[in-house]
Amino acid sequence: MSVSRRNFLKGAAAGSAGTALAGGVLIGGARVDASTTQAPAEVSSYPFHGIHQAGVLTPGPAAKQAFSCFAAFDSIATSKAGLADLMRVITERSRFLTSGGTPPALGIGQPPSDSDVLGPTVPADGLTVTTSVGSSLFDDRYGLASQKPRRLTPMRAFPNDSPEPAWLHGDLLLQLCANHPDTIHHTIRDITKHTRGGMQLRWKIEGYNSPPRPSGTTRNLLGFKDGTANPTGNLASSLVWVDDPAEPHWARGGSYQVVRLIRMLVEFWDRVSINEQEGMFGRRRDTGAPLDGNIEFDTPNYHADPHGNVIPLDAHIRLANPRTPATADQRLVRRSYNYDLGMDQNGNVQAGHIFVAYQQDVRRQFETVQERLVNEPLVDYVQPFGGGYFYTLPGVANASDWYGRALLT
Repeated sequence: MSVSRRNFLKGAAAGSAGTALAGGVLIGGARVDASTTQAPAEVSSYPFHGIHQAGVLTPGPAAKQAFSCFAAFDSIATSKAGLADLMRVITERSRFLTSGGTPPALGIGQPPSDSDVLGPTVPADGLTVTTSVGSSLFDDRYGLASQKPRRLTPMRAFPNDSPEPAWLHGDLLLQLCANHPDTIHHTIRDITKHTRGGMQLRWKIEGYNSPPRPSGTTRNLLGFKDGTANPTGNLASSLVWVDDPAEPHWARGGSYQVVRLIRMLVEFWDRVSINEQEGMFGRRRDTGAPLDGNIEFDTPNYHADPHGNVIPLDAHIRLANPRTPATADQRLVRRSYNYDLGMDQNGNVQAGHIFVAYQQDVRRQFETVQERLVNEPLVDYVQPFGGGYFYTLPGVANASDWYGRALLT
């Protein structure tokens, strides 16, 4: 290739958290119906109570809301009881914010109960708050080591990653998704205000979901449709929710969550020929069709192309999903977003992809797929840097329940 990503990185001030370098080459997103010609209609609210948390498999016409925030926190609660209090507060605020309503008036001599960023009445605005825990929460601070989900570990560093400690891991992760960015701002501001003595922000990144252009699945910042083959419906449920008797009882109904922050080196990508770009993905850039197909949702026929004469053997779609019986249970459900942090200190665009995936088993699913992607051609144009592995808690059953109650009582 005529463009060297690695020479670019030597002058890109890698090593500074401000450069938002990323971690993970697997690129994903959510699928929209092939007949869609514009962004799906917004859903005004999602149920807060249920067996599973909202924000993993989103029901309705939109596979995911337009805007998001991923905020990782360190717990500073001094006891298990304090941690339980923290989780109760997060639950209470999430329950109110996702339902909407009028904040209480505390009197003219008190600070207002709400920032009024969304006006005097808080709209639900399609908000979901999805709460997850990291492996570090199960250290010796709270006596929870024996209750750790059996497959929950710190996130691995893969070849070609550039991990930045300031952007990695966390005791807790809040995934916020909503129809508008001011709702995201209002939510993180409200929750941090009410939990100031219980948790400290570790890292935060906000994302957005582009509308379908012109139709079908949305696009990532490399210009390609993203998440065409994402599982949906019953298949998605069978790949996501944990119901393993070997797991701690409290964890049933949760899911393993992988978050990978991936910087895309768009200046260099934009100098690559369209033929080379399409060969790296294995799809047409304009339609999203596989290189051996005509429309986006055509199924690539690898059996008819064993030597990769049409879809290269190292194309992203071929490595990520070989479409064999042996790899069928390695699929995962992605809920990814684009991000844009402006410019780095060298004047380069600081933007990319928030890869988010849910699954039953990180080792069987995400890590197995990611290992196939090591040294794929795309690694010259993406720079994985942060995120982590988390366990998404089971749902809040009713008005008296709260996040992690079965774990902490």
